[in-house]
Amino acid sequence: MSAIASEENVVVPPAIAELAGGVPPTPVWRNELGGVTFRLGDGPDRRFVKWAPAGSGADLDAEAERLCWAGEFTAVPEVLGLGGDETGRWLLTAGLPGRSAVDPEPRKTPARTVRAIGEGLRAFHEALPAADCPYDWSAPGRIARAVALRRDPADWHPDLRHHGTVDRALAILADPPPVDVAVVCHGDACAPNTLIGDDGRPSGHVDLGTLGVADRWADLAVASWSTVWNYGPGWERPLLEAYGVTPDDERLAYYRLLWDLT
Repeated sequence: MSAIASEENVVVPPAIAELAGGVPPTPVWRNELGGVTFRLGDGPDRRFVKWAPAGSGADLDAEAERLCWAGEFTAVPEVLGLGGDETGRWLLTAGLPGRSAVDPEPRKTPARTVRAIGEGLRAFHEALPAADCPYDWSAPGRIARAVALRRDPADWHPDLRHHGTVDRALAILADPPPVDVAVVCHGDACAPNTLIGDDGRPSGHVDLGTLGVADRWADLAVASWSTVWNYGPGWERPLLEAYGVTPDDERLAYYRLLWDLT
């Protein structure tokens, strides 16, 4: 996901313009699949609508289902509508209090914000009942996806290119570490998906399209890694400390590789 600068020229799909009902849609995020998230209005009554162009591969129906399930236990956006046409699909949700952890204000205080991300992820994991979760995000299914994709090493994150070849990386993935603690993982625990309130505390989570049961390190690996991308070096350990764990280098390395290859 990437923030959209206000001067960028983003075409509003007709379906989104109609859904907005006269409220000017403000583009706020763009994802790697060509989808855009728009904000409708401001203040406590603001809404957000995700747009996934036809053929993008984004499954907004799956995300809506997961949001409805998770909303029984923790603060996630309320689903207000779901639909589409031959040009794409849309998901309309209510806004939550707070702002993304990578907005300008939270980024001014990275120590406080990184702690909020770690504490928020711990609270998320503790709130959602893994035994009752109907969704899976564990290593076996994701390994199968990595095998099917066989991502070109040139497209891997630079931190991972020392693995060399696809076959070598897949051999590592084929032998996952034993599960530490099974939880309901967020599935995309990068910093932007934690919301931070005016008090500096976590206020909710967004973008739950791949939520499912997995080892907690599947989330922790990505959440801690994303602090480097968003706040600079040196924030990985503070996030893990805020969550309440000692760094596990084996699991961090494994789940970062799995993340990048899927």
